Amino acid sequence: MLFEVSYQILLLLLCAAFVAGFIDSIAGGGGLITVPVLLLAGANPVEALSTNKVQGIFGSGTAALSYAARGHVDLRRQARVALLAFVAGVLGAMLATVMPADVLRLVLPVLLVGIALFFALKPGLDDLDRAERMRPAVFGATVVPLVGAYDGLLGPGTGAFYMLGFVTLAGYGILKATAHTKLLNFASNLGGLVAFAVFGAPWWLTGIAMGLAQAAGARAGSLMAMRVGARVIKPLLVVTSTALALRLIWDLV
Repeated sequence: MLFEVSYQILLLLLCAAFVAGFIDSIAGGGGLITVPVLLLAGANPVEALSTNKVQGIFGSGTAALSYAARGHVDLRRQARVALLAFVAGVLGAMLATVMPADVLRLVLPVLLVGIALFFALKPGLDDLDRAERMRPAVFGATVVPLVGAYDGLLGPGTGAFYMLGFVTLAGYGILKATAHTKLLNFASNLGGLVAFAVFGAPWWLTGIAMGLAQAAGARAGSLMAMRVGARVIKPLLVVTSTALALRLIWDLV
């Protein structure tokens, strides 16, 4: 068999990856779809997380390139910050092999609900930039590596945390924050994959096939986000953050 799963299961995984890529390119949370489906397909937790990293880099990378092509993010100017996210993702994934993440799993649903409420209730959040509360150098040296390390360590909600930082601290509008989030998400995702490739056991062929489907979904999602802007990004971010929090609470019960 060419893939690690049957062709029937592969078709299900490809459909899930496309939907995940579409949602993730707009508001994050694609792992909420792909990780459970990988587990249902027979992957153990390490295989599911590492395979999710394989396919995830296709989606986040495609979304980042799509936003950059329309001028919403300058990839060259963000290269150093992305490198920090990459290194943090490697370190976070390595830490995941020796550190239990039970405490994070208890706190994470509360944080995600808080993010959902912030974007749902905060007035004036649109695609216009606001005054920054943290200088770019400080933001890149603190918020980016912290969220990047979390992406490698656990993963769910990474896009929402990047978004929250860009909107509240960097003063970015919703669309600009989304564009910059995808680049950093790609970098920390790639860093996590590097570590998982050594310590984990990804389904490489299945992950690459899912990645191609996720890239198609990410392209479609990013085009919609650029066309509609905050009107679609805000509600989808609220829904995905809430859904992810409920899923994590369900897993704890």
